[in-house]
Amino acid sequence: MRSTLNLLSAALLSSFLFFRPATSAAPPQAPPEPQPQSAKSAACSAPEYRQFDFWVGDWDAFDVDTHVKSARNHVDSILDGCVIREDYEQNDGMHGESFSIYDASRKVWHQSWVTNRGVLLIIEGTWKDGQMTLEGADHPQPGVERRVRGIWKPQGNGVRETAVTSTDGGKTWKPWFDILFLPHK
Repeated sequence: MRSTLNLLSAALLSSFLFFRPATSAAPPQAPPEPQPQSAKSAACSAPEYRQFDFWVGDWDAFDVDTHVKSARNHVDSILDGCVIREDYEQNDGMHGESFSIYDASRKVWHQSWVTNRGVLLIIEGTWKDGQMTLEGADHPQPGVERRVRGIWKPQGNGVRETAVTSTDGGKTWKPWFDILFLPHK
């Protein structure tokens, strides 16, 4: 019985392969015409969208005080140059990603930062005096709000990011971290 089924299967397969109607090959087509720049990318071509481009790169992150490598950070421009995406992997297993975009309607930069530890940080700000300054609030524990200010600025062949925090609504600020991003080796 099994050999009969195998023979029937082989016969059906060969009839499909050898007795199907011939098809004519389609004539070769010319390559597609170049498309005009998309409306989205045209909208993101204003100089303000390039203000954070100095951060784009493949980086090793070093603590400024100890000079110890603390993370690997890959920052790229995505979505037709409209968004800066960060993929940050810290040596202790913390993994975070941020998405930054210039919001032309409000004339501010916006960044959303999320991690594999359930952290969400939303910060906004502007490019001024050669540095990007973004501020917002996070909630390190239920019912607790902490103000956060991050500053990114080009430094030599790298980028320095410093952050401070405030638990009194911005009256006083304490250092949080100070990182120097240098090209990955």
